[in-house]
Amino acid sequence: MEFAGDKKIGKSLLTIPENKLKYWAVPRLPSWLETYHLTMMTVIWSTANVWFGFLAKQSLNWLWAVSGMIVLQYITDLFDGELGRQRNTGLIKWGFYMDHFLDYIFLCSLVFVGYMISPAGMELWYFALLVILGSFMVNSFLSFAATNQFEIYHYGIGPTETRVVFIAINTYIIFAGTVHFKILLPAVVIACLLGLIVNCAQIHRKLWQYDMQIKAQKPE
Repeated sequence: MEFAGDKKIGKSLLTIPENKLKYWAVPRLPSWLETYHLTMMTVIWSTANVWFGFLAKQSLNWLWAVSGMIVLQYITDLFDGELGRQRNTGLIKWGFYMDHFLDYIFLCSLVFVGYMISPAGMELWYFALLVILGSFMVNSFLSFAATNQFEIYHYGIGPTETRVVFIAINTYIIFAGTVHFKILLPAVVIACLLGLIVNCAQIHRKLWQYDMQIKAQKPE
């Protein structure tokens, strides 16, 4: 079976405009810039977020810099796969592995920023948030391993829309502060948990039907 990790199933709300962006921009990238350069830049953006997390503890205005890292990580993440395809780099499995592993590292850096600026006593909620968001990623990879169909979009929401939400949250915190964290953070964790349960139920149903179809095709 052909590896299909570079072929995502479904679309998000912003798929059409971001496809137009990458089809226009990628051919204009300098020849010395390779797909693996773009992929590994997530290490820089993640490290910067950890630094900004310490700084944001003193001034929430540093969250603007964190939002800037989200934009930069979005750009490099959007362009790396398309650059590899257009130049036939051939790093399909390496790209799949490193791209998504570093996506998780970047996610951890964002949760770390939130942890650094939160009032005391919120530690368990951040642990739960990281576990749940990580579980969404694990769920996608396990589903892909079982079906060879890589699906990361759910109800029109994908990584791009999630980044927009993170930037919106940063902007809100800069202007409103962290006084509402003790209400908002548990609400976000519960909403994410409910979304994970629904996502798991859908994948469970799809894989069950898939197995039953295969069983029905086998001779007694």
